[in-house]
Amino acid sequence: MPAYLARPCTSPGCGVLVRDGTRRCEKHALKPWTRTGPPPERIRGRKLQALRAALFQREPLCRPCSARGVVSLATIRDHVLSLEEGGLDEEDNVQPICKACHDEKTQQEAQRGRGRPVRPV
Repeated sequence: MPAYLARPCTSPGCGVLVRDGTRRCEKHALKPWTRTGPPPERIRGRKLQALRAALFQREPLCRPCSARGVVSLATIRDHVLSLEEGGLDEEDNVQPICKACHDEKTQQEAQRGRGRPVRPV
């Protein structure tokens, strides 16, 4: 394990020194986010492939890139509001997106997921 400089826990009012690079002491360690309720229903298989093909036929360019004035071919059928965050698998919540934009959006969603409070299941 790499050696980290000892730093105080980032929890307000805690002064315990942390040396493992997590920024939190054992008492204030962040718990992973867990879903509440049943998992969202997803479209799969041939129906998904047909919807994906229809989307790319209607709108072949990446929507976020187009908004910035960049021309990029879309390769992914993406949910504007992710299913995990309460979005629905409907046409008005779907956008064509390139891999670079999808990776960036996924990172942002993961960051928000880590910031959510943990609720008992």
